[in-house]
Amino acid sequence: MFQKILIANRGEIAVRIMKTCQKLGIRTVAIYSEADENALHVKMANEAYLVGGPRVQESYLNLE
Repeated sequence: MFQKILIANRGEIAVRIMKTCQKLGIRTVAIYSEADENALHVKMANEAYLVGGPRVQESYLNLE
């Protein structure tokens, strides 16, 4: 079984995945932009990492 997973999604889908992981005893990792720093999935995750600025080009779509 997995010990930890990265949930590369946000919003309701990420929250549902995290709830299921909690029930199974799996730790969760979230990534987020500055625009999402107060989002529920970020608060629920066991670990959360900032990937960039508020624009998607500065965060989620940044290839560097």
